[in-house]
Amino acid sequence: MKIPFTKMHGLGNSYIYVDGFQTQINESDLPLLAQSVSNVNTGIGSDGLILMLPSDVADVRMRIFNKDGSEAMNCGNGIRCVAKLAYDLGYVTKEQFEIEAKSGVVTAEVEVEEGVVNNVTVDMGKPELKRGNIPMVTLTGDDEDHVISDPFLVGEEDLYATAVSMGNPHVVFYVDDISEAPIDSVGPAVTTDHRFPEGVNVEFVEVLNEREINFRVWERGSGITQACGTGACAAVVSSVLNEHSRRNEEVIVHLDGGDLSITWQDDGHVLMKGPAVTVAEGEFFLD
Repeated sequence: MKIPFTKMHGLGNSYIYVDGFQTQINESDLPLLAQSVSNVNTGIGSDGLILMLPSDVADVRMRIFNKDGSEAMNCGNGIRCVAKLAYDLGYVTKEQFEIEAKSGVVTAEVEVEEGVVNNVTVDMGKPELKRGNIPMVTLTGDDEDHVISDPFLVGEEDLYATAVSMGNPHVVFYVDDISEAPIDSVGPAVTTDHRFPEGVNVEFVEVLNEREINFRVWERGSGITQACGTGACAAVVSSVLNEHSRRNEEVIVHLDGGDLSITWQDDGHVLMKGPAVTVAEGEFFLD
């Protein structure tokens, strides 16, 4: 089976995008397809697969599959790329429109220069802070509690966790030096920790000042990636909660793949601004 695809990335967080308006794929084939296209040796190489589809409640819909074949709730870098792809292919003609993800509907606004979309701003909605809705469980905690700099033991690592959901679960740890963040050891241990029954994305943050942070991530289902848009949003929300940053002020998040601009507004909504880039187009052959 030949599957036309577009490879895109947001700050190095790359996915294979399939235009579901034109190409239909059996539901049972999607996990295998995600694993196949993601494989850097025998496939194309990516952090996963994203389908752009018609929607009954928004202008377009996206489905996100991690490189292990599991389906994700949300992807901030993926939303920006879907916004660019939908505009570039003419499925939307307005510069502000809605995109449906499994976690809900968000509003995207594309910046068009000489007919080309370079940057996209997305209203990611309001973060969820209640422990039970992230979800995160403890033996003693109340589901209504917020998890802000709570002691969190991982092996011999004494850490402090702040938990945030941006439609998908995140836990943020602060470090003095991002280059020494224990991402390879703590990341895989925490993402499958029993305290997170649905798994979790694990972020490490070094605070540079109120308007600037360094960031690295271990993504649930994908491992280390160059960037995570929802994770960057969660990191800024966490930084406000921990009084490292301020509400309604833009924070520049330095990720391995580049920078995102994040603002947690006074109305509770989180705005994310960053690039979306088309890398290549082609056909993938699925056995």
